[in-house]
Amino acid sequence: MKNNNTPLYGGIEGGGTKFVCAVGTDPNNVLAETRFPTTTPEETMSQAVDFFKQQEASFGKLASIGFASFGPLDPNPDSKTYGHILPTPKPHWTNANVVGMLRSTFDIPIAFDTDVNGAALGEWRWGNAQGLQTFIYLTIGTGVGGGAYVEGKLLHGLIHPEMGHIPLPHDKTKDPYEGACPFHGDCFEGLASGPAIEKRWGVRGDQLGQDHAAWDLEAEYIAQALASYSYTLSPQRIIIGGGVGSLPHLLPKVQQRTKELINGYIQSPVILENIDSYIVAPGLGNRSGMLGAIALAEQAVK
Repeated sequence: MKNNNTPLYGGIEGGGTKFVCAVGTDPNNVLAETRFPTTTPEETMSQAVDFFKQQEASFGKLASIGFASFGPLDPNPDSKTYGHILPTPKPHWTNANVVGMLRSTFDIPIAFDTDVNGAALGEWRWGNAQGLQTFIYLTIGTGVGGGAYVEGKLLHGLIHPEMGHIPLPHDKTKDPYEGACPFHGDCFEGLASGPAIEKRWGVRGDQLGQDHAAWDLEAEYIAQALASYSYTLSPQRIIIGGGVGSLPHLLPKVQQRTKELINGYIQSPVILENIDSYIVAPGLGNRSGMLGAIALAEQAVK
């Protein structure tokens, strides 16, 4: 059935493990969705192109496409490497011109940003950041990354934030694990990502009991990072998603420890009295990234 009245948007949530592609307008109007493994750029992007061509045949021409991708990447339209994946541990993807692969087929606006900035925009548009001017979306899973929405717009700066790679205090007498990050060893991602949990304890995080010592250590590292972000960007809210970050038994530990670390220094009732409304789970659940890509597409034509 053709849709000739409401602008129709394409969205790509490009993860290091899988891609999710969708066509729609908002959380209540997703007309088609598919997912497939992230293999090589050529194969993966070809699958995305084929999906959108099929949906255009069914529903009519897309107004724009939003692409929220794993990184590092170049989101600056004025840069020579705009639309490319920058040097990454992901095999085959370094210097891949992923936006160019879309533009070779679709002559429409294409918005390109990090997966976490996309998820942040989705939460601002329809989730737990509606009405806020400054907030952070953090994902903790296979990797750790953060998107920042500051004074009404997504933060890019030099390239884009890399919140998962800040250094954290690491007491090696209590935690001798060296860290999983191939670039920095024991940065935030190196200490607190899903792979770090598995390598430290010998089993996947979802196989550890809720009372396992892993979760107090995990909460400590996350809280150290959140306290630093709170001092630096003064967000009105911090949203935590991802396979590890969204674990319901972890969130209260993170809230409590962050409040203890800040120790009354930030004199806001949100932190002093309502920490559970300051550090929250995504309102869109695990759909933040996919819907964020649609929000990027929407923003590209407004």
